[in-house]
Amino acid sequence: MNKQQQKWLYLVVLSLVWGSSFILMKKALIGLTPIQLGAFRVIITALFLLLIGFKKLKNIQKKHWKWVLLSALLGTFFPAFLYAFAIKGIDSSIASILNSITPFNALWIGAAFFSFSFKKSQLIGILIGLVGTVTLIMQGADLNPDQNYWYALLPILSSIGYAFNVNIIKKYLQDLDALAITTGNFILIIVPAILVLVFTDFFTEFQLNSETKSALGYIFVLAILGTGVAKILFNKLIQISSPVFSTSVTYLIPIVAVMWGIVDGEKLSLIQLLAGIIILIGVYLVNKKK
Repeated sequence: MNKQQQKWLYLVVLSLVWGSSFILMKKALIGLTPIQLGAFRVIITALFLLLIGFKKLKNIQKKHWKWVLLSALLGTFFPAFLYAFAIKGIDSSIASILNSITPFNALWIGAAFFSFSFKKSQLIGILIGLVGTVTLIMQGADLNPDQNYWYALLPILSSIGYAFNVNIIKKYLQDLDALAITTGNFILIIVPAILVLVFTDFFTEFQLNSETKSALGYIFVLAILGTGVAKILFNKLIQISSPVFSTSVTYLIPIVAVMWGIVDGEKLSLIQLLAGIIILIGVYLVNKKK
């Protein structure tokens, strides 16, 4: 299988896995707090990666570690908590659609901070996508008055972190194996994740019951497949493609996530669907070649 076929295969697999991650987070939050969800997701993934990728750590040189740390914080640690809080406040399908602005951020951040090329015509795509994003948030606030749509800012912040992450990997970690990068990421953030649990009194207040058992099961699947395996595939995708192409997975993710949301009884109006389509059109224009 050549690189062209590989990158499209990775894109489809990641869209299915990450598209299902939003409903898993929603279900896990029935028994756990957003802080606990974010911390457990990091800890379980780190333990899994230690088992399969510990030997790869020797490939990480001293010059790499600062970039591995930045990649870990911006691309994994903070988004794990931001998305947990977001899905506690708004529908999981809406959070997934907002995630699709990541390619826009990857484009302008790549140009502004990493000296990657930027076509002026792509600005049209960015502006179209922003119109769709604002429409989606405003319509969601009207449709679900009981939900606090300030939480919609959290997926947007996460997308900025993801955008920095892909550009860091593409520019500074291109010579590292994808498993080495992913394992290095989680080795650096497992201790902060444990400390988060300690300082939120988890170990003294947590009670094991039917809800928390189910929540831990959802987190286990989310951590192993949705974070551990998916992160390895994503880091590999970044290396064999461009930052903008790799983040294009975010406009396939909502298709899967919205289907799960509808199955779970979430409301989605026609205007919201149109806003989502507008965002996808914008992303398509950003990715379109001359």
